[in-house]
Amino acid sequence: MSQPIDSIDQAVQGHGRFEKLGGYARVRRVGAMVYVAGTTAIEPSGRLHAPNDTYAQTRFTLDRIAAALSEVGADIAHVVRTRAYLYDLGTAADFARAHGEVFASILPVTTAVQAGLTTPGMMVEIEVEAIVRDLAAADGRPEPTV
Repeated sequence: MSQPIDSIDQAVQGHGRFEKLGGYARVRRVGAMVYVAGTTAIEPSGRLHAPNDTYAQTRFTLDRIAAALSEVGADIAHVVRTRAYLYDLGTAADFARAHGEVFASILPVTTAVQAGLTTPGMMVEIEVEAIVRDLAAADGRPEPTV
């Protein structure tokens, strides 16, 4: 459910179990800046996708994030930062492989830390920040100011 707060501010709540209770949005866009809240591999049915599989959960979660970005007119190519909270840093290579498949040509900065997560078998939670910019401006034309 999208809530335009004003002409440059949008907030979208998803169906996460804590969003309404905690009073937060899944994705928020303010001008060119976009923030996606910590996102996990919970399927629409409420079940955890691929329990104990960091690689599969990372890919699933990044697909959910891409969908959230599109809700506010952004794209995965706009992502400039990712943060991953891993249940077990011993699976960081699985996270890195999945992250690399999505972001190899985008190269956001990233951080991964070990953290307790809310569901048994949940291996990763990811949040992102993006800046919506004219990707065609990479040809040397000046980008519009925001």
